[in-house]
Amino acid sequence: MPPHVDRAHIHREVQRLRQLATVLDAAFRIPGTKARWGLDALIGLLPVGGTTVMLLPSLYIVWKSWKLGVRGAVLGRMLANVAVETAADLVPVVGDVFDVAFKANLRNVALLEQHLGLTPD
Repeated sequence: MPPHVDRAHIHREVQRLRQLATVLDAAFRIPGTKARWGLDALIGLLPVGGTTVMLLPSLYIVWKSWKLGVRGAVLGRMLANVAVETAADLVPVVGDVFDVAFKANLRNVALLEQHLGLTPD
């Protein structure tokens, strides 16, 4: 990361993206288990429309990562994560179970943090 970049600003942006990813992928715990799910899985239950709606915040995370300087292979992996999750979401029931397990948004924030040399709080 170039020395002129405001690391505090970048850290705040990444924290905001981590919070969003947590709400989308792991905000709630399934009682009696360690399994967590978020709004992505809940809204994804709506046929086709739910998947389309939840694609937007996932792409927002990728876009913000691009704005923070992620390029090349890392950005490609992020887009692949979103594509895999979106494709799986189109399959009723199986896609919803996959969504709970895969957590593309948290994966993408972890890739962002790794790329920027940050560690999650």
